[in-house]
Amino acid sequence: MQKRTLLKGAVAALALAASPAFAESHGGEKTKVGFVYVGPITDGGWTQGHHHSATEMLKELGEDNVEMVYQENVAEGPDSERVMTQMALDGADIIFTTSFGFMDPTINVAAKFPDVKFEHATGYKTAPNVSVYSARFYEGRAIQGTIAGQMTKSNVVGYIGSVPIPEVIRGINSAYIHAKKVNPDVQFKIVWIYDWLDPAKEADAAKVLIEQGADVILQHTDSTAPLAIAKEAGNVIGFGQASDMYEYAPSPRVSSIIDNWAPYYTARVKAVMDGTWETTNTWDGIGPGMVGIGEITDAVPADVKAQAEEMKAAIAAGTYHPFTGPLKKQDGSDWLAEGEVADDGTLAGMNFYVEGIEGDIPQ
Repeated sequence: MQKRTLLKGAVAALALAASPAFAESHGGEKTKVGFVYVGPITDGGWTQGHHHSATEMLKELGEDNVEMVYQENVAEGPDSERVMTQMALDGADIIFTTSFGFMDPTINVAAKFPDVKFEHATGYKTAPNVSVYSARFYEGRAIQGTIAGQMTKSNVVGYIGSVPIPEVIRGINSAYIHAKKVNPDVQFKIVWIYDWLDPAKEADAAKVLIEQGADVILQHTDSTAPLAIAKEAGNVIGFGQASDMYEYAPSPRVSSIIDNWAPYYTARVKAVMDGTWETTNTWDGIGPGMVGIGEITDAVPADVKAQAEEMKAAIAAGTYHPFTGPLKKQDGSDWLAEGEVADDGTLAGMNFYVEGIEGDIPQ
């Protein structure tokens, strides 16, 4: 994927967009914005993060100018296509579909409604009226791995994987690479639940990992269930995912990855309002602010916290890339030479573990 920054000048135009004069210049009609969510807006993670960003967009552009509609708990597959179709029929001007499994339904519905703009999160298929957007979550995983590798006492880090797609595999690799850098004895144990949000499965996965000796739990799933299990265990730490999950701080939650979609949503809706919307492919990270790192609590030793914050600053400045060689693939073959940085194409399609991770990627 090609990284593009958010629309230039969007922030400066927000005040204009929110004014009554702006609405009058657009015939007095509100721009109707739809959101399709895979989980509930109270999941504490992925969907809650998207919905919070959507409401921030609404505040910025003003309810006099924007009407927001949404549907939560939409299953990936045919049901999502039905929901998108109904939103389009009900007059939505732009629809954000916020889960990887909504990709093909988004493309299908967009073909039937060429005058409606569609934005699909974490996918890669575009069309004249379909853009895609995602965040470089792997940047945050590098910071988590740095903390995890130095805080584990058992040298076992557990990782709860959702769906085995490149986005999730990148995260596992990034966390492992950085945990290994600071702790050569670290081991990763991975449990897949084959779902984005299932609190019961997430809780069971956390229990299994703790039984296998993990005293640090990382997750690429949507609920707070793993943190609840870590809290019950009493000697296990974890990290917030997609939203801050701060209710579990200062321990077991010692930091988090926060998805901040609000500036993107604001800019893209504004582009529809002023007629400048065009198909784009956006993949941004810590630097542009799409990926945030939640407060690193005092449960983390001061030197480890300083190291994590230094890495965050270097990633944001573009002076450090989490996938920098030398790195080998799991089978021992060479991947990146000393100082070589992974290209976006390889990262976008990543289907392999790096050297040192045990187990196979589910097919």
